[in-house]
Amino acid sequence: MNKTPQDKVFSSAQTKIEDFRFGKEVAAVFDDMLGRSVPFYDEMQRMMTEMAKDFAVPGTNVFDLGCSTGTTLLRLDAQLKADIKFIGIDNSDDMLAKCRAKFRSRGLTRPYELRSLDLNQGIAIDNASVALMVLTLQFIRPLNRDKLIADVYRGLNPDGCLLLIEKVLGEDSLFNRLFIRYYYDLKRRNGYSELEITQKREALENVLIPYKLLENRELLLRTGFRYVEVFFKWYNFCGMVAVK
Repeated sequence: MNKTPQDKVFSSAQTKIEDFRFGKEVAAVFDDMLGRSVPFYDEMQRMMTEMAKDFAVPGTNVFDLGCSTGTTLLRLDAQLKADIKFIGIDNSDDMLAKCRAKFRSRGLTRPYELRSLDLNQGIAIDNASVALMVLTLQFIRPLNRDKLIADVYRGLNPDGCLLLIEKVLGEDSLFNRLFIRYYYDLKRRNGYSELEITQKREALENVLIPYKLLENRELLLRTGFRYVEVFFKWYNFCGMVAVK
């Protein structure tokens, strides 16, 4: 098996920090970037697979909104019945190309579609028993989030679920500062330099806009979801499940 290329996107000093983009350079190292930048990423993937297995219904669709390189769908493939169709959506053609290559190398045989779409424009989904948004909503402009979540809700079948992973703000400034510090300590433990941490933070500043946990919960509830529960929390990262 080919070793995942290591994330070095921000390892060299840059004279001007551009806004973060999910282009070819990022797509090539994205799996390593997630593994080293997202706390307990593998455990969150395992938990989502566990829950999706309980909600996914034969003959329906599973949508991954912001599917990136297809990691989540590949985890689900081993656990879900073969007649459940996967639909991955991303606005980065480079990510989708990497996703297709991973599907081919893994010999994915179930029906699936990969669509290049900007979720800021909304989404039409249908016959969905499970929808996933893994570190996706935080990159959607706040003005568009209510409509996007409403689109997801509309396309879910009754008793279908949305699995949402987000970076979140602390509920007050004290804990927000502490949680960010603890997060950067994790990145240092995982081999990122001060330069990499600083430059990536600047690149993400106007691109990744997190809500507070309770703001995300309120968004899901006012959309109409009957049940909303937190299934994972690590400082400023949170996993939530919402049921229609």
